[in-house]
Amino acid sequence: MFLKSNRVMETNDRITAILAHLRGGVAGIYTQRKLDELDKELGTQDWENFVKEIKTTFSDKTKAVDAEWKIESFKQGKKNTADFMIEFDALAMKVDTDELHAIFY
Repeated sequence: MFLKSNRVMETNDRITAILAHLRGGVAGIYTQRKLDELDKELGTQDWENFVKEIKTTFSDKTKAVDAEWKIESFKQGKKNTADFMIEFDALAMKVDTDELHAIFY
């Protein structure tokens, strides 16, 4: 809506407007990398490729990868065993792992 209401039509301008709103964490890192790429390229970017890259980078698949990393480094520490198991099961569901893989963790 922002792009349409402000009549941002040029592809590079559209990409820059979107990147300007991505800040902090993974989004900030992605933005900096993409801006560096834009500085090096002289031509116009491909809008369809940009949209596909955004969807791939910030899709639910990255959530599964994050959950898998968390489950690999998950430790009980001072947690109650029941709380630990509930959190472990929740992470295992996010990763969408089978029982054998969960036992391995």
